[in-house]
Amino acid sequence: MRLLRSAIALLLVLPLVTASAGAQPGRSGIRLTDVLPAVAEAVPVRGADFHLTEDTVITASGAATAAAGSLAAVLRPATGFDMPVAETGGRAIALALEPGHPDEGYRLDIRPDGVDLRASEPAGLFFGVQTLRQLLPPAIEAKNPQRQRWSLPGGRITDRPRYAFRGAMLDLARHFHTPAEVRAYIDQISRFKINYLHLHLSDDQGWRVQIDSWPGLTEVGGAPGTGVGGDGGGFLTKDDYRELVRYAAERYVTIIPEIDMPGHVNAAQVAYPELTCDGVAPRPRTDMRVGYSSLCVREENTYRFVEDVIRELAEMTPGPYLHVGGDETFATPHGSYLAFQRRVLPLVRKYGKIPYGWHEIGQSPAAGDAVLQFWGRERANPSVTTAVAAGAKVVMSPANRAYLDMKYDSLTPGGLDWAGAIEVRTAYDWNPDRLLAGVPATAVLGVEAPLWSETLRDRADIEFLAFPRLVALAELGWSPQASHDWESFRARLGSYGPRWARQGVGFHRSPQIRWS
Repeated sequence: MRLLRSAIALLLVLPLVTASAGAQPGRSGIRLTDVLPAVAEAVPVRGADFHLTEDTVITASGAATAAAGSLAAVLRPATGFDMPVAETGGRAIALALEPGHPDEGYRLDIRPDGVDLRASEPAGLFFGVQTLRQLLPPAIEAKNPQRQRWSLPGGRITDRPRYAFRGAMLDLARHFHTPAEVRAYIDQISRFKINYLHLHLSDDQGWRVQIDSWPGLTEVGGAPGTGVGGDGGGFLTKDDYRELVRYAAERYVTIIPEIDMPGHVNAAQVAYPELTCDGVAPRPRTDMRVGYSSLCVREENTYRFVEDVIRELAEMTPGPYLHVGGDETFATPHGSYLAFQRRVLPLVRKYGKIPYGWHEIGQSPAAGDAVLQFWGRERANPSVTTAVAAGAKVVMSPANRAYLDMKYDSLTPGGLDWAGAIEVRTAYDWNPDRLLAGVPATAVLGVEAPLWSETLRDRADIEFLAFPRLVALAELGWSPQASHDWESFRARLGSYGPRWARQGVGFHRSPQIRWS
């Protein structure tokens, strides 16, 4: 009945076409529902395909022009057509902003005489473009011009995100990834409507972002040989960082910087021994052990250091969040940990950011308006429950579901296994709203998929461990729970494989998926 009512409603706005009873494919064989992540609502219309030709134009004006340009950049090289962007045109793909759509949501109408993509904000148009490109054949991802009859399946999609926060994390500290590698990752995650990228910028091995007031952090912590196993080295200059922020923003991805503290600080203490309690520099570490380092909580110099770092990061981070770590502080006594958070969390607010940290910061009464990133494997966590009762929000990143650095199985080259093997179905089959007892759905801000880099060395390693599992987390973050269906997801994922292949993405061909 719901589908019938939606079809009738669509007929009222599409009087020249006939509604189909089912999700019939267009001439290309693609259905409106063949999209990753799954759309909220789709009403197909038989015989209403739109055909791209040499005469097709893309129309937009004002703030809609950027999304129109991104669509043209996809279509021009693949079709060989001019696809001009203009304010008006004939047989057009029309992008427009109008009131009435949910945040980041959009409506896509496809008719024989034109295509309308509408949203209330530019982000919604951008996400609609990502859907539209998946409604065209995989050959659209090719870079060589192919003059052929491209078509879009007729009907209407009305789409909106389940969660406001849909994140990925990339660890630059254990192994430094170049700006080009980060940009390539941004390109891929944005196609699946991921809207936050959390960069882990410091750890025991290295320090990966320039801080002017403490230049030794990168002079020493970004030197060659500061990655796990003595590999790598490198860091982001402030210009590098700002350019990544700009590049991500063009794709409606917001960068969240993380400086992990009071633990995971060995690299900072190698550069500045005064950050230890005894003033003696520890030896550099390139192993994978955790939990042995701690800032000296009782020393005022510690808070001068922390405030300088927070201030400089906040100045070049337009997004709302600043991540202060807070995990695996085995070398910090509990009372000292609470004292540290009591001083540090207000510093984040002082510089205009929302404190974000691993869920351990929930032990602090100062975390009542913070965002906690839950990375545990337990089904109940009293400190998280207490913090949520005080007003904190939670981003779900359970290590045994969401950690992309875990192996797919025992034979996976690279990756770790301390949280267990995570195949695609394991990453997909869970509900963030029901993960933790005492944490209601209203307190769940969203999901994030961390990718730690102990075993990563290059872009190929990133892609192999991230894809296809990141898409499972993207669907959890975007699509309504009512649409959650493993068989549907695995079929859509299998059909996406040729797109990755044409893009040169080295994804894992999971045996759980029937790849096209």
